[in-house]
Amino acid sequence: WLVIAVGLVRAYLAKGSYHSLYYSIEKPLKFFQTGALLEILHCAFGIVPSSVVLTAFQVMSRVFLTWAVTHSVKEVQSEDSVLLFVVAWTITEIIRYSFYTFSLLNHLPYLIKWARYTLFIVLYPMGVSGELLTIYAALPFVRQSGLYSISLPNKYNFSFDYYTFLILVMISYIPIFPQLYFHMLHQRRKVL
Repeated sequence: WLVIAVGLVRAYLAKGSYHSLYYSIEKPLKFFQTGALLEILHCAFGIVPSSVVLTAFQVMSRVFLTWAVTHSVKEVQSEDSVLLFVVAWTITEIIRYSFYTFSLLNHLPYLIKWARYTLFIVLYPMGVSGELLTIYAALPFVRQSGLYSISLPNKYNFSFDYYTFLILVMISYIPIFPQLYFHMLHQRRKVL
């Protein structure tokens, strides 16, 4: 994630603009975000003391945003909303992995502990806003192209409308985001 942060800063300094910075970090973002699937296994095997369900939801939603939305709908890659969630994810993960590293070394500075359990207050809504705005920006292109949609009739007698699915994904944030956010607030009260 530090590679992504450095890539964003370097691209910004070279271009003098934050527009279209996604292209400068596309490959490492895809690599590291896909690699995060291992975190679900780490939770399941007890390597990391986190909820398997919460971790799976967060990781899968990010992998979905990375591949099924941002990668698949090229038109959204230059949207500012992509940069919004990428920056939120990057800062969050740098802090989180620093927290894990220093915890394993039994030398956790209070600043990192505080950052882990405080900066999410801004970063989480920022990331979710970027994710939702990116999905919303993808909708017209998905509808026009019929991306990932399957219509009847077909030999499987099955239909799937990716456009509707994306709308349902956006609606799912309404009950899920508050649960995850309040879980983190509870963790913050417990730890700090």
